[in-house]
Amino acid sequence: MPKLAQRVGRAKPSAIMVVAEKAKALKAAGRDVINFSIGVPNFLPGAHVYEAARKALDSDSGQYGSNRGRDDLLDAFLAHMAAVGLGGYARGNCAVAVGAKHMLYNLFEALLDEGDAIAFATPYWTSYMDIAEIVGARVQLLPCPPAQDYKLTPAQLDEALAAKPRVFLFNNPSNPTGMVYSRDEVAALAKVIERHPDTWVITDDIYNRMVFDGVGYHNFVQAVPGLRERVIFVDSLSKTYGMPGWRVGLMAGPEQVAAAVTTLNSNHITNIPEIVTAAAVAALSGPQDVPAAKCAEFQGKRDQVLAALAAIPGVACPRPQGAFYVFPDVSCAFGRRHGQTVIGDDVALCAALLEAKGVACVPGSAFGEPRALRISYTCPTAQLADGLARIQDFFAELAD
Repeated sequence: MPKLAQRVGRAKPSAIMVVAEKAKALKAAGRDVINFSIGVPNFLPGAHVYEAARKALDSDSGQYGSNRGRDDLLDAFLAHMAAVGLGGYARGNCAVAVGAKHMLYNLFEALLDEGDAIAFATPYWTSYMDIAEIVGARVQLLPCPPAQDYKLTPAQLDEALAAKPRVFLFNNPSNPTGMVYSRDEVAALAKVIERHPDTWVITDDIYNRMVFDGVGYHNFVQAVPGLRERVIFVDSLSKTYGMPGWRVGLMAGPEQVAAAVTTLNSNHITNIPEIVTAAAVAALSGPQDVPAAKCAEFQGKRDQVLAALAAIPGVACPRPQGAFYVFPDVSCAFGRRHGQTVIGDDVALCAALLEAKGVACVPGSAFGEPRALRISYTCPTAQLADGLARIQDFFAELAD
């Protein structure tokens, strides 16, 4: 029998979806499960988005669309970017994809030859490692432990870029930690990047509208405008607008990169469907009351989660200021027992928590940080309080 390509062997199922599917199966079997595992916003876009989709359905041409993205979508994205301080781009700097994950895959294909190095911080979103391995890139990890608030330092970045990786991938706000870099922190990193001209920079910043405490969203290009020549900004509708199933990702960067992504699109997806495009334009250019309200709601939930975790002896959690995740250091539980179960590591802890209390979280090792676990707090408020109480009970029941 013929063999599959070697790259398929490097592809792995999503660690997050493995946990989510297990939680789903337990719930289907009658278990009372609270799912803190998957990073879905758990809200729907405004009514104007659905109205735009219905109108587009009534006037659907049924024809192929633009590989780059329809002009009105690109214009809406450009205005959306300008609102967060990223002005001065044109349609030729932009391209679309079937979600931000697909955009990252396109960018990895466009920028990395097999054996090239890509550098990114640990903890990282799981797909960074997965896609890098599929395309045959060498991964250069930059450890950012809880003691430094999961944030990259200028000295770390300077040392990493001295090795001349082809790509530096940056995530702000962060999934899985929820950490947000301040204006000064971004500016300090930007000055380092400026000194290393041989590296492309991807800023995977899809939570840029979901920032708390007035800290704001900041980008390297704002700090050092000359970096526009090699910084690629990636965005998505999934988290901000409650549209993960619509699958719309976007990028803005150098024209040659946008052209490369457009060419890749022409060889696989061809285009974003007309109806999805219409909904995306409405989301980006229409009323912003839903995402604004959800951002305020998530900030309140962040505070609720941090208060609950602070009441657990030994658990430490840097204060996130964006997205909808917390990433506590739970290593205080390692080596202890819950009933007859030994908690040897983060994977064992999450398995025991799901089995004993019906709470699904993702082990930190899925993100490259085995001392932690990730909690996504987008569930209904009543479930959040219940789930946090179950976590507190679980830790209170641990024995030496």
